[in-house]
Amino acid sequence: MIQPASKLNQLATSVFSDLAIQKRQKLQEEKELIDLSIGSPDLPPPLFVREVLAVESLNPSSYGYAIQSLQQFDAAVCRFYQQRYHVDVKESEVLQLLGSQDGLAHIALAYLEKGDVMIVPNPGYPIYSAAAHLAGAELYLLPVNEENNFMPDLSTIPKEIQEKAKLMILNYPGNPASALATEAYFEQVISFGLQHEIIIMHDFAYSELIFDNKKPLSIFSLPNAKKTAIEFNSLSKSFNMAGARVGYVLGDPEILKPLAIVKSHVDYGMFLPIQKAAIAALTSDGSFLQQHRAIYENRRNTFLEKLNEIGWHVRKPDGGMFVWAKIPAGFTSSHFTKAAIDHGVVVTPGHAFGSEGEGYVRIALVQEEEILQKAVTLLQPLLRGNVE
Repeated sequence: MIQPASKLNQLATSVFSDLAIQKRQKLQEEKELIDLSIGSPDLPPPLFVREVLAVESLNPSSYGYAIQSLQQFDAAVCRFYQQRYHVDVKESEVLQLLGSQDGLAHIALAYLEKGDVMIVPNPGYPIYSAAAHLAGAELYLLPVNEENNFMPDLSTIPKEIQEKAKLMILNYPGNPASALATEAYFEQVISFGLQHEIIIMHDFAYSELIFDNKKPLSIFSLPNAKKTAIEFNSLSKSFNMAGARVGYVLGDPEILKPLAIVKSHVDYGMFLPIQKAAIAALTSDGSFLQQHRAIYENRRNTFLEKLNEIGWHVRKPDGGMFVWAKIPAGFTSSHFTKAAIDHGVVVTPGHAFGSEGEGYVRIALVQEEEILQKAVTLLQPLLRGNVE
């Protein structure tokens, strides 16, 4: 039998595959499950976006290859960044992506080869590590945890890693740990990138889900950022367009050029009606985003209040759509996840995001408040140790 590439052996799919099997078994047993494991929005895009998509989908001229982004799309991104984050971006600094994960996966192919290093957060979104593995590069796992306020000291990175690293990725608000970075920290990150000639990749996919009247912080708000940093963003979480696969990356055109070359060989561009729907979203007045943020903030507050009632005190997320919850003593992440499924609630074990995630579970706020409250009630026996 012909064997697949050995690099696939390093891709961490087993946790998510096991989780899918457990869910399927419970559903086959006709068990009711509240699924809080996947960060897929449960709400639709705004009606005006869906209307544009519907109209443009009926246009017979919409079905050719797009090849590149529409100029109006690039202009809409620039307008969005200026209005939402007070950052000036040129159209030449915008590269359209089929979802931000598309760019995160392919940029490693554009920059890394055997012997190169990519610095990734631990815990972190799995594509970060997978991208380096697919490129045949090495990983340096940077611990990101409550002890360092989710802003690790970059000076602790060994000198040999600093010299070999080409890429470093950060994610604020984070996934799975929904924390925010400060301006002072981004200043340190930019200085680190310039000093060591490392491209800083900021994953800003949750930029519009920030709570408690805090302001979203683009890395490009800081001086000299464009000399070393690029920033990924997406309409998946901000406009509930996850399945449409709409994203983009911003940065100096010369830094983005290798990624653009890779993409020119692996896809033919975004479906034109989706581009036009995205343009409508990006150029809207912001009222939907305000309402959308309020929904998730209320979900967070309701869920944490209910957790506190049963004695499970977890860190309050600053943004995003996840609760990064330290599990009760006596459980491993896997054990707690299996027990939670047995009680009717699906969460993701923390170690799926890296070794620093052991002892935690990620809980997605992708259900209405009433269902989130029910989920807490179902989980309550685990806090008393009554695992069946």
